[in-house]
Amino acid sequence: MTLVKEVYEIAEKIKNMEIRGAGKIARSAALALQIQAEKSKAKTAEELWKELKEAAKLLHSTRPTAVSLPNALRYVMYRGKIAYQGRADLEQLRFIVINAAKEFIHNSEKAIERIAEFGAKRIEDGDIIMTHCHSKAAIGVMKKAWDDGKDIKVIVTETRPKWQGKLTAKELAEYGIPVIYVVDSAARHYMKMTDKVIMGADSITANGAVINKIGTALIALTAKEHRVWVMIAAETYKFHPETMLGQLVEIEMRDPHEVIPKEELETWPKNIEVWNPAFDVTPPEYVDVIITEKGVIPPYAAIDILKEEFGWAFKYTEPWED
Repeated sequence: MTLVKEVYEIAEKIKNMEIRGAGKIARSAALALQIQAEKSKAKTAEELWKELKEAAKLLHSTRPTAVSLPNALRYVMYRGKIAYQGRADLEQLRFIVINAAKEFIHNSEKAIERIAEFGAKRIEDGDIIMTHCHSKAAIGVMKKAWDDGKDIKVIVTETRPKWQGKLTAKELAEYGIPVIYVVDSAARHYMKMTDKVIMGADSITANGAVINKIGTALIALTAKEHRVWVMIAAETYKFHPETMLGQLVEIEMRDPHEVIPKEELETWPKNIEVWNPAFDVTPPEYVDVIITEKGVIPPYAAIDILKEEFGWAFKYTEPWED
């Protein structure tokens, strides 16, 4: 079975973080399924469905923590599965999968706009905001507040070891927003001048815990110490349905050479291990509100979002596994 080259290319870019950010990862995964459906040379619906399952498996294997990825695959593949089991012919199945992918991408992009609208209302004129990593949802909130005429300034942490903070700092600055760029370890030092913390999320659990880029939990803890509001901007497809059944979120461990260059690490004593977790877990008690496209909720209401969005469908086999 041969997948189209674009699927392999997108999977590789997600895996090596050329495509980064939970929302962009999700949209890219949906796009990969769309391209497979569009360019497939399958002769029957059965052949196309096998290809789509193979593509979904490949994409699912690339990043274990960002739940937006499997949720994007579920959105498209469940609709394809219903059509396939309903005996759709080749062109009907192709049409349904392409449409589902386009619908997911559209809804995802509109979600950022809605989150920005809800979040900007929580920003006050003159606020100094601290943010971490590179979240389109969080950036959207700050841009909308700026568009609304609010005089804000943003403290951006560098976000080692992949330096995603540089992307955030440049994007905000190019938009005209004043930015202060600081090393990660300076977050507590500058928290005393911070009015609000706005960050994104890769996953949100049933109890409202936030899984996000490593360093997020420390910033949230420091904010709580200083009685600074912590707001998490996240689309509902980042809520993790399996956690309702007690499944733990896997924290991705990345290549140690992201921290220490390979040539340097080779000269180190062999009894030094370099650990490079990509994410950490922020307890719900360190988060004040979660801003979604459906509105602003307290962390303990995450379970309601999960029930509304996913029901209990996730108890069944994944559509690319059966």
